[in-house]
Order: sequence, then C-alpha cells, then structure tokens
Amino acid sequence: MTMHDTDLERRFTLAKSLAAEAGALALDYFNKRETLVIETKRDLQDVVSIADRNVETFLRERVAAAIPEDGFLGEEFGHQAGSSGYIWVVDPIDGTAPFVNGMPTWCVSVAVLHQGVPVVGVIQVPCANELYEAARGLGASLNGETLLLDPSRTIQNALTGIGCNTHVAPDVVGAIITALLASGGTFIRNGSGALMLAYVAAGRLVGYYEPHMRAWDCMAGYCLVKEAGGEYLPFPTEGEDLFKGHPVLASNGTAYPELLEIHNSLRRQ
Repeated sequence: MTMHDTDLERRFTLAKSLAAEAGALALDYFNKRETLVIETKRDLQDVVSIADRNVETFLRERVAAAIPEDGFLGEEFGHQAGSSGYIWVVDPIDGTAPFVNGMPTWCVSVAVLHQGVPVVGVIQVPCANELYEAARGLGASLNGETLLLDPSRTIQNALTGIGCNTHVAPDVVGAIITALLASGGTFIRNGSGALMLAYVAAGRLVGYYEPHMRAWDCMAGYCLVKEAGGEYLPFPTEGEDLFKGHPVLASNGTAYPELLEIHNSLRRQ
C-alpha cells in the first residue's frame, strides 16, 4: 500500500464516522425542528437554521483535531486553507428546505478532494438510515452493499433528477424539463441535490442535472457516481472556481450523452 493509499484510507474512515455522528446530531435537530429559528439567506426559499451551523461546526472542529493539515470548505462558514493537498468539502444539511418543513429528503454530505478531484464521498441520510460511501478505487456502497450502475437504464425507462434554484432563470428550468419530456423522459425533484446524486449512484435515478450547484452540494455525490461506474460533468476546482456555482450533471454511461446534449443545447441558446 502506498503512502497515498494510506492517506486516503485514513480520511475515508474518518469521513464515514463523522458523517454518521453528524447525521445523528442533525436528526436530533430535525425531531425538534419546531423550536429552531429559521432564517433566510439569498431569498425566501434559501433557508438556514442553527442546525446547519452547529452540524458544520462539529464537522469542522473534528477534522481540524484529527488532521489539522487538511483544508476545509463548508456551506455555512466558508474556506479554511490547508497544506496537505486534501480539502474536506461539506454540506452539513443538504435539503434545508425539506428539513425545516418536516420532509425526510435531506442529508449530510461529506467529500474529500485531493488536488481538486473528489476522492472520498460519504452521504448520510438520517431519516432513511442510509449511508452511501465511496472512495477512489475502492468502489461505492449503500449500507455495505456494493453499487454498480445498470447500463440498460435510460432516460426513457427510468427517472431523471432535476434541480433548480433562484440562480437559474425560470424559463431555463422550463427548457430543461421540456427537453427531457420531449426525449421521452420524466423527472423528479426532492429538494436535495446531494441526495439525488446519491440516488444516481444507487440506480434509483438514471441521472441528475442542475445548471448551478456549489461544490459542497455535489462533490460527495460525484465520487459516489464515479465509483458506481457512472460519469459526471467536470466541476472546476482551480482557485476561486471551487467557491463558485457551476453546472452539475451525473448519470450512468448510457444516459450521459443525452443529458449532456440537453445541457449543451441550453448553452447554445
């Protein structure tokens, strides 16, 4: 085993244990959500609570204590540079809107990047008691069961996840859905992009597309999909690009060309 393999295994093990602990903490907040003070950020649909902040603080402090040389990027408190070439990219509660409204479609998303590439992806789904986990070269699994994507699934015979937010104009969202329906597909949206990417890795969705996502929403899911045998649209991670929103697309290999064409057609408009 090389030094890099040892480094990766160490971070993979830590990510799994921290995601499970963070999921338990978030679930406790979820079960007493009526007591939480809900705030808005960019608009009235962009909500945050003390649960998001405290779960991220827990993860940030635990990573800093275990591997202080690693960087950390979280949705709520931003970026802390490191010196190791590894950076943790965390969304403490992806799907805060479902969370505060009492729906189960939210998750804790923990990724580790090495030189800009997602090499660890762990998504904990507390309400479903599901733990998705993947690391580069080690495959992907759900609650210990190996995930391998089925090439017979297409956008015509399976579900495609679509994401939207107020960074994307309503007519663009409409054009995506129109193109997907015109191709014989159909769509679902559950309020958590990270969870829908995990569903792609599990074969529950054939693909997922959102025109504007942040790294903390997609990096764990990208690692999961890749290790399950799928493909994803590269996400720029150099310099300031890591902190910006970019298009996110992931699917099995069969659906990828059709979904990529929908994405490219939007860019040509």
